[in-house]
Amino acid sequence: MPPSATAIISHPSRWASAPCRAASSIPASMGRRTSISPPSPHDPDLQSRSPMTDSTTREKQGWFQRLKSGLSRSSAKLTDSITGIFTKRKLDRALLDELEEALIAADLGPATAARLTATLAKDRFDKEVTSEEVRALFADEIAAILEPVAKPLVIADHRPHVVLVVGVNGSGKTTTIGKLARLYQGQGRRVMLAAGDTFRAAAVEQLKIWGERAGVPVIARGEGADPAGLAFDAVQEAKAEGIDLLLIDTAGRLQNKAGLMEELAKIVRVVKKVDPSAPHDCLLVLDATVGQNAHSQVDIFKQICQVTGLVITKLDGSAKGGVLVALAERFGLPVVAIGVGEGQDDLKPFAAQEFARSLMDVT
Repeated sequence: MPPSATAIISHPSRWASAPCRAASSIPASMGRRTSISPPSPHDPDLQSRSPMTDSTTREKQGWFQRLKSGLSRSSAKLTDSITGIFTKRKLDRALLDELEEALIAADLGPATAARLTATLAKDRFDKEVTSEEVRALFADEIAAILEPVAKPLVIADHRPHVVLVVGVNGSGKTTTIGKLARLYQGQGRRVMLAAGDTFRAAAVEQLKIWGERAGVPVIARGEGADPAGLAFDAVQEAKAEGIDLLLIDTAGRLQNKAGLMEELAKIVRVVKKVDPSAPHDCLLVLDATVGQNAHSQVDIFKQICQVTGLVITKLDGSAKGGVLVALAERFGLPVVAIGVGEGQDDLKPFAAQEFARSLMDVT
């Protein structure tokens, strides 16, 4: 059993009137809980630390337009390469080789590049083609690759649905948790967050800010506290409060793989003491800007925990958005959501057709 420590349960103002479970409902060995009010979201210091900035213009944009805008760098890298290879010429072996190299350079990976060019050659070899025709065909084939993995997070009727969120530091993991909270809170779900990355004080504070913005409670402890003990408290509290979805942040110190593996395994063991069926999902957050390095991160985290889905972030800050297609082709893991901006509504469930058309700049 984790050592005794003081848990902090941060409830946003909209929850202030809701009754809180008495401290006796949690074993004494888990420590006494005290409720404190989170800092005001209007505080200038808090605003300066805010993990997101909203824009009226961006809010008015439809998601498809924001997706196209966010993928503009990746799209430009691909479409410029395709256009530069030919204007209008017959599709021969040399042209196919050039196209394959361009696709690999855009982080789609050798397997995907070979599949796309083989599909193109099957119907159009030795015929005249335009870059527009090639992009349209590639968009259709990419959509076919992505459709099987475009699966949103399904929250079971069992309460709470416990989700571990993992990923290396800097991947956007904590921000993603906040955005997921807002997304599902907006769907009428009761959501709770647990600040399990206790080794980074900034991560705890950031999650509290997101909790206040999304209007959901956050369970936190002091820096360096036992993450497993916090997870135990969080599941206990979520059960007591009738929470639908509990999102647990975790550390991302990949440089200490053995330690991280042990820590996550301990969290799973302790959570199962409260609910033998938990955790119900393990989402891996990947930063699109790392390109092909994302493959090694998936490999490593699959060894550490049973990854059930991916969230791809920072697609707007990268020309490496094609890596999502390569990941789908290689691993076949569900892509739960993607992020294309800093705004709190810039994370959405993944849609294969929209992504493929935006990536290839097909209207």
